[in-house]
Amino acid sequence: MTEHQDETRAAYDGVVELYASLFANRLETQPFARAMLGSFAELVRGTGNLRAADVGCGPGHLTAMLHEMGLDAFGLDLSPAMVDHARQAHPALRFDEARMEALPVEDRTLGGVLAHYSTIHTPPGELPALLAEQVRVLAPGGLLLASFFATDGPEPVRFDHKVTPAYSWPVDRFAGLLAEAGLFVLARLIHDPTSERGFLDAHLLARLR
Repeated sequence: MTEHQDETRAAYDGVVELYASLFANRLETQPFARAMLGSFAELVRGTGNLRAADVGCGPGHLTAMLHEMGLDAFGLDLSPAMVDHARQAHPALRFDEARMEALPVEDRTLGGVLAHYSTIHTPPGELPALLAEQVRVLAPGGLLLASFFATDGPEPVRFDHKVTPAYSWPVDRFAGLLAEAGLFVLARLIHDPTSERGFLDAHLLARLR
């Protein structure tokens, strides 16, 4: 495990209850993110393969939403404390500890992968390998929904996230990485920030070619 992963795991282990309480509304105040999540679930259902991984699931609130939307959803997270919380909060669902760069999932078996702001702590040079791992587990025609903080500049920007350092990305640059990984971007949604950080919020919905 690289140093930044160790730091990220320790940071999230230390804020589980606070983090979970902040997101207890499960996107009730975030209509754009909610709409993209619904589109993602609908398209995954359309593939006939209902298995979907919530990668970087945190307290499991979105895993539960995907389940309610008809998917066979399970959650994976680097933080063991987050996984423990998710298991207690949603005992009927599966949650496992895992690194995003080494998912405990067989090749080409999932209808969908959700990466809801879970790639933001990955240094730019490591992001292509992370995306390649997410593509590895997608079945042909499978969907990936990636949400992240966006910047208008030409390069990723490192900033002091409240939990641990993170990066915002130029949307076209991130979309280009998805294309290089073998994905076709079906839709993109960019909107004003829902937090005081000032970065735009971006959602890219892509299908495996």
